[in-house]
Amino acid sequence: MLFDRLRRPNTVAPDPAPETKASAAARLVNMAAGTQAAWSPRDTGSLTRSGFVANPVGFRAVKLIAEAAAALPVTLQDVARRYDTHPMLALINRPNAAQGRAAFLEALYGHLLLSGNAFIEAAGGEGLPAELHVLRSDRMRVVPGADGWPQAYEYAVGGRKHRFAHSAISPICHIRSFHPQDDHYGLSPLQAAAMSVDVHNAASRWSKSLLDNAARPSGALVWRGTDALGTLSEEQFRRLSDEIADSFQGARNAGRPMVLEGGLDWKPMGFSPSDMEFQQTKDAAAREIALAFGVPPMLMGIKGDATYANYQEANRAFYRLTVLPLAARVMAELSDWLSAHLGQPLTLAPDLDQVPALAAEREAQWRRIAGADFLTDAEKRHMLGLPAKMQEQADG
Repeated sequence: MLFDRLRRPNTVAPDPAPETKASAAARLVNMAAGTQAAWSPRDTGSLTRSGFVANPVGFRAVKLIAEAAAALPVTLQDVARRYDTHPMLALINRPNAAQGRAAFLEALYGHLLLSGNAFIEAAGGEGLPAELHVLRSDRMRVVPGADGWPQAYEYAVGGRKHRFAHSAISPICHIRSFHPQDDHYGLSPLQAAAMSVDVHNAASRWSKSLLDNAARPSGALVWRGTDALGTLSEEQFRRLSDEIADSFQGARNAGRPMVLEGGLDWKPMGFSPSDMEFQQTKDAAAREIALAFGVPPMLMGIKGDATYANYQEANRAFYRLTVLPLAARVMAELSDWLSAHLGQPLTLAPDLDQVPALAAEREAQWRRIAGADFLTDAEKRHMLGLPAKMQEQADG
């Protein structure tokens, strides 16, 4: 019979002690131990693993923003005209032999969202670079000079390091988000959402452990024996723990009844998911992660969010408040950097008239400005973000 071996006395019984002082808690075999809150490390590699690789909410938020921003049509213009074809546009559309525009920009936005920093390397060519490559932000280090400004960028991989000298026309374009307490590195949304990521991951691990332990809450086996075995020896404690692990834990043992005899009694010590409002806690953590990235929870299928009246309104707010500001800032810094290489001031910007989510807004704006008879054509073009005239082909 199960557990009857626990009642068998040892082969050689020890001499009784003249006086026995046993703790009242010694009769409890505790199957769960409370611990303090443990937070994951806050370095870029650890945050990426816990908040993107191992967390579906963080993964989906980053993918939504990066893919939406990378898919935005891009315009190139100067103060006088807009270009339909240009070497800079050709470089953006095919930055290197291994990546197209969408893959290149998705990697760029992804690193910026995950680490708060994005690094682009200009490779080859005189003037405009021949290729552009996104470098991993967790491998790049800013080397400050005596004045505090960056004097070089150091890229380390496989025990080897390569230093890029910082100059007026730098081979590295460093795009970083705002960080109030760091002069050289940006603050990522994942860092702001790190505690919520830990809560969400811990909730998932709790659910998995609950299934592995036959969906039973943690508790204690209480020994109520009245014979010489008033307390469990170390060997008996280990044997009992092994019996429980082998016979009652895991999905294959789910629902299997536990046979107790000889004074053993099971005392549940944990709270049920309903008592803990467990699912609500997990959903709240998911909403906080989405909030940190600027993604409406409705777009990610998170329950309990009624911020927007419908999906279309949430999608429009997602583009207007998150995707477009990010893409506009990245394109502005990228065009300034490439203009320095080319020696010609040009501006890259998202084409708002080709964003389906903003079609209704743009149509209303065009109709309102076109109907303003007191404005000149040049003023109307300026208000719509257009140059003074159109130029379909680049000079030369």
